[in-house]
Order: sequence, then structure tokens, then C-alpha cells
Amino acid sequence: MPEKTISEISQDLRRMHTKAVEAGQRENADYAIALFCQILEKEPGFFECRKELRAVQFKKAGVASTGFFKKMLSGAGSSPQIARAKMIIGKNPAEAMAVAEQVLNGDPTSAAAHRIIADAAQALEMPQTMVFELETMAKNSPKDKALVLEFANAVAETGSSAGVAEKILAELIRTSPYDTDLLQVSKNLSAHKTMNEGGYGALAGGEGSYRDILRNKDEAVSLEQEKRVQKSEDVAERLIGEYEARMKTEPDNLKNQRNLAELYTQKNKFDEALEIYARLKNTELGNDSSLDQAIAATTVRKFDFAIAQLNPFAPEHAEQVAQLQAKKLDYQLAECQKRVEKYPTDLAIRFELGVLYFQAGKIGEATAEFQKAQQNPHKRLAAMSYLAQCFAKRKMFDLAARTLQNAIKEKPGFDEEKKDLIYNLGCVLESMGKKEEAIEQFKIIYETDIGYRDVGAKVDAYYAGQ
Repeated sequence: MPEKTISEISQDLRRMHTKAVEAGQRENADYAIALFCQILEKEPGFFECRKELRAVQFKKAGVASTGFFKKMLSGAGSSPQIARAKMIIGKNPAEAMAVAEQVLNGDPTSAAAHRIIADAAQALEMPQTMVFELETMAKNSPKDKALVLEFANAVAETGSSAGVAEKILAELIRTSPYDTDLLQVSKNLSAHKTMNEGGYGALAGGEGSYRDILRNKDEAVSLEQEKRVQKSEDVAERLIGEYEARMKTEPDNLKNQRNLAELYTQKNKFDEALEIYARLKNTELGNDSSLDQAIAATTVRKFDFAIAQLNPFAPEHAEQVAQLQAKKLDYQLAECQKRVEKYPTDLAIRFELGVLYFQAGKIGEATAEFQKAQQNPHKRLAAMSYLAQCFAKRKMFDLAARTLQNAIKEKPGFDEEKKDLIYNLGCVLESMGKKEEAIEQFKIIYETDIGYRDVGAKVDAYYAGQ
């Protein structure tokens, strides 16, 4: 089902769309929502209409379209409408989208409803809609690696929202600099962006060539190599066959073995990949730190894949997920501790270990690692931010506030990292009972980004109470 612009829908629906837009402008949200939903039931692919509907839904609910929901809201994934949408999405994805929109009409913060629309859009081959929903979720769960990877991969395929995806990926890579999955997707995204901006899309139709577009041969060769990185499922299978055949004729070709292991990982053949990596550890590559990182990343992906395969409707689903998540974290901790022992002066690894300790609730151990990691100029501010969170969890709010204030002084500009530091300082001041000082921090963000987390709600509530 192709997505449509306003010029591609009927005259009757265009008139209805005009009325809906006007109703929204007059603050008649209920009427606007009703009209937008009627249009989308007849034309699910009318992308601009869905965006306009979403804006009105958020405005009516009094929340911003970013920073609005936690990963799972109470009851958000278990309502009768959500259950019905999940049941019918396979047979009738368009109807599932309509049901999910009804959920969002009452609760635009329902993560489960956004997921249903994204999955249905994928089934209906509506890439803009799918990316729009994934972007909404990724903005509000920027540390959810699986979700961010899904969003970035979708962006790489469609070319839309590249700037947002790059920004979220960069932040995740900043905290996990050795994650090969994140690095590879970032590379893929950059390659696609370069090709789209350079006009390479015409090549798919056989028009022109890289040599016609680029200024020199070296750039052409480089872009062609980047293009080959974007392996489709069919290409990956073909390459696996080629590398497996080469293994028999060139058993000592270590590069070939490593390439094969990476492809196995891509195709979720984790045991096969880990078996190759284990053999490579006994070769001249055994002391290559990137090999250790690849083994760790593959093992983590194996855990994530196992979690994704669990039946979400099973009564024991939550318990099963918790058990696998705990095993995954135990593995990550043990593996990272080994790397710290092997490279004790690498402060980036110590930062990574601190994050894992923090996630495991080992706040004392995390504090020690972040105190060391802040000596790394590339990790300093991130380490200070985590350090403040450690102090706050131990009710040492004065230390948390001072740490954040020092970090803010060292941070030039006003990017997402600085917003995060200022926001956290506001929350710490709130915990200390310093309401006026806290609101001053939130107002700094409000002046430039009203949609950041719940800053808009906090500041609006403060003035409403004056």
C-alpha cells in the first residue's frame, strides 16, 4: 500500500482534511481528531494526515511529542484494544493501525500503540509512517539499543530522519564506544546519507555511474565499497556461501574467517560465529582487542535475539525476560572486568564498566569507576553525569548537585548533553526541596526546547500555580 500526498487523495477527503486542520487551529481537538481518523481509515497511507493527527493528540493531552513516555506505561501494553490490534495485525494491518490510533486518541503516550503502527506500516510497505513511529519511540528511549538500531536501519533504507538517527546513535556510541553493532550501523547510515545527498539514487535505475558523479576515482572506489556494506538478506546468504567455500580452499585465510563470522552474526547464526572467533583466538589475532569486542558484541546480540524470540503472551514472559536480561548483564560485567584487568589504564573501558555496574545496581563499584573514568577527557562529562546519579541514588544530593554544576561549567554550547546535565541538576534540586532553584534550571531548557522530557509540564505547572 503506497503512501500518498494530499494531491493523491479524493476531493471529498481533501475537503474533510481542510476542515480537520481548521478545527485543530481553532483548538477544537475532538472534532479534528475525529475527522483525521475518518480520513486515515479510508487512506491509511496519507502520511501528512497521520502526522497532523499525532500533533493534535499530543496537544489535547497536554504533553509534548518528545520526552513523553517511559518504556512501558502501566497498562499501556495490556488494554483490550492493544490486545485486539496485536491479534489482527497479521491479517489486517490497516485495521490494526486504526485500532492503535483509537488508543492514541485517549493516550498518545502508549508505547504499545506506537509499536503496532510501526509494525503495521512495515507490513503495508509504508516506510515514512514506519520511520515516523520508530523515531517517536527512539527519541524517548534513546538508550534502548535494539530500538535505536531498528530506527537507524530503517532510516538508512528510506533516507528520512537521518539527522535524528545520527544524533541518537552518536549519543549511544558515546557511552558504548566499542559496540560493533552500533559502529557498523552508524557507518551504514553515513554511507546511505552520502549516497542520497550525492544523487546516487539514480544509479539504481541504471542511469549514470559513480565516475560521472564523483570528482575523482578514489572517491568513487570509496563510495562503491561503502555501498557494498549495505548487504541485503540475499546478498548476505550468497556471501556466506562464498566464504564457506573459500574456507575449504584457504583454511589459513584469517580475514576470510573473520568476515564469515561477521556475516553469521548478521544472520543470527551466533554459535557458528562464536566458534570461528574461538579459533581465531588461537591465532596471531589472539591479542587483537577488536576480536574481544566482536566476541562480546556477538554474545550480547545472542542474548537480545533470545529475548526477542520469547512469546510476549506467555504468562511467564516477564520472568523469562528478567532472567535473560540478568544473565546478559552478568556476562557483560564479567567480560568487561576481564578487559579492565587486561588494559587497566584504559579509562574508556573503566567508564563502560561503571555503566554496567550502575545498571546492575552496584552503585559503590560504579562510583569508583566513574571517578577514575572522568580523567579521560573524552569521557569526563559523561562520567561526571553518571557520578552525580550515583551520589543521588545514595541520597548524597549536595555532592550530586556540586558534581553536575561543575560539569555544566565545563560544557560549552547548549547541546543534548548539556540539557541532560541541567535537567538532572533540576531534579536533584527538587529532591533537596529547593523548588525555586530547580525550576530555574528547567526554565533554562524551556526557553529553547519546550519539548525536552517533561520540562514543558514542569514549567507550565509552576506558572499555573503562581
